[in-house]
Amino acid sequence: MPRASKRKSDALRSSEPAPKKGTTKEVERIDNLFASYANSSIGMIDPEGVEKLCSDLCVEHTDVRILMLAWKMNAKKQGYFTQDEWRTGLKALHADTLKKLKKELPELEKEVTKQNNFEDFYCYSFRYCLTEDKQKSLDIESVGMLLDLVLGPQFPLQVDSFVEYLKIQKEYKVINMDQWTNFYRFCQEIEFPDLQNYDACQAWPLVLDNFVDWLREKSTAA
Repeated sequence: MPRASKRKSDALRSSEPAPKKGTTKEVERIDNLFASYANSSIGMIDPEGVEKLCSDLCVEHTDVRILMLAWKMNAKKQGYFTQDEWRTGLKALHADTLKKLKKELPELEKEVTKQNNFEDFYCYSFRYCLTEDKQKSLDIESVGMLLDLVLGPQFPLQVDSFVEYLKIQKEYKVINMDQWTNFYRFCQEIEFPDLQNYDACQAWPLVLDNFVDWLREKSTAA
């Protein structure tokens, strides 16, 4: 969900007709809602504001729909929403009040779980959790929690087994984006749990080769 650069956005804005009165009112209501959660000293909604938002929406801060909302906003920093991000997400959802936003959450979930959107959301969720500058990987514990949240509902057996393997193996302390995206491909393409169509010659990441070896050893020993 790349956004236009500021310069490009300004150019587009200058060439567009003046917004309709209703649109202006909608943005005003969206901005007022933003102000009710924002930390005025930094001009952003911070983790405390996100927690208050979750409470008002009657959802846990660990609810996957909050991550989906961040995806819809194209939020860049975990636990923070800028005013531009907030506008982007809520305008797309046509939600200029808390009541409307709450009503749109189930629809947002349906939107994200569509095949053409889910892969983007899956990759976004990994990037969103990279909280340090130049960070390219996530620790095993974080990966396990994120997989449960994002992929667990669709592929519970695969996710449970992979998370179990990651916890007991000693070779990998972190997972990178390539390994993350290939596990989703694994879930989609590989017959589970028999693994008959898994071919290590197809350039799977080594962590998945090792995972499959571990599963086959477990199956033989059972």
